[in-house]
Amino acid sequence: MSAQTATAEAIVTAWRAESARLVGALTRMTRDVELAEDLAQDALVAALEQWPTAGLPANPAAWLMTTAKRRGIDHFRRADTLRRKTEELGHAQRRGEEEQMPDLESQVDYIEDDVLRLIFLSCHPSLTPESRAALTLRLVGGLTTSEIARGFLAAESAMGQRISRAKKTLSEVGADFDLPTGADRDQRLDDVMAVIYLVFNEGYAAAAGEQWMRPDLANEGIRLARMLAALAPTEPEVLGLQALLEIQGSRMAARLDEHGVPVLLEAQDRTRWDQLLVRRGLAALQRAQGLAARGKPVGKYFLQASIAAQHARATRAEDTDWHRIARLYDILAQAAPGPIVEVNRAVAHGRAFGPAAGLAVLADVGADQLADSPLLPSVRGDLLELAGRHADAAAAFGEAVTRTRNDAERAVLQRRADENLARVSKSG
Repeated sequence: MSAQTATAEAIVTAWRAESARLVGALTRMTRDVELAEDLAQDALVAALEQWPTAGLPANPAAWLMTTAKRRGIDHFRRADTLRRKTEELGHAQRRGEEEQMPDLESQVDYIEDDVLRLIFLSCHPSLTPESRAALTLRLVGGLTTSEIARGFLAAESAMGQRISRAKKTLSEVGADFDLPTGADRDQRLDDVMAVIYLVFNEGYAAAAGEQWMRPDLANEGIRLARMLAALAPTEPEVLGLQALLEIQGSRMAARLDEHGVPVLLEAQDRTRWDQLLVRRGLAALQRAQGLAARGKPVGKYFLQASIAAQHARATRAEDTDWHRIARLYDILAQAAPGPIVEVNRAVAHGRAFGPAAGLAVLADVGADQLADSPLLPSVRGDLLELAGRHADAAAAFGEAVTRTRNDAERAVLQRRADENLARVSKSG
């Protein structure tokens, strides 16, 4: 690897790791999320210009923060307004220089709260659900507008306009950057959990592109879920979300083999599952169960975490309690009905009671409900394969191949289609 390539990768890594903290801190200082993102982007551009020649700074995150603060001071001075904010930024800058910019990770109170404030701000009730998710992925997840557009199956220009309008709306309504409390917090909690789950899922199973996963984004989702659980430790659904993401996240190392080929759940080497994450997830679920036993309401994240826990507790795939998982999916279908739940319920019933039972559940899912997704035909292919109907399975997997927009997933689906075709030829 050349020095130039290594530097470019270091810049991308630093930006991915620190962009949310950077934008959050700058929003706290400027009280303007659009300006904060512009300042953060200016710092990134400066890094791209200076690091290849000057070399990597000892603390890339601190360098980005210092540069962004200086740009902020320059902005307010040029505008000759908001003198108080200029003084505050200048004071923060001088203090940072006097302390020789300590590691930002040591500033837990400010840094972690800033990111959490940014999440709640992105989920402001003045925004539509789609805008909340897009803005959070942009500001908190660090995704580019192009990546977000692919995830929403939207044009990049349209997504850019949506994000821009969302930031302007927050400015127009005078959205407060402080963490909401009481009823206001409770009203936004569901939206915040949904966005964190979306951030994790985009990392755990990328909707499009070449990569099967984006571990940095999935890990950010886990971190955000933990932060939210620390803020709302008596909410079983929040603890359920933390448990779900940690248990699912524990499998990431096993989801690719040594050649980078995706490995499906039942074929994974479970010794590669991160046992620390499993223990953390199960502990969060246990706390949630204790709260539920005292009458606290639970919902879809708690139930999904309970399902994930069944997989985590099985040492081998064949030890999985599919009957218990099927019962949990039946409950989930009542609590949070939807086509994706039904497709997953079909998998569970197929494993617990035989492929015919799974196909019967799948038959009730309208073909138009997941028309652009490979999920429905891929699960149908899986159940048909289990039933020994290899020609039909190959056709179903072939249909799924045409629907996916992720290169790694396409390779898996094509392989399964080819394997079933080979069995048809062999039996013929």
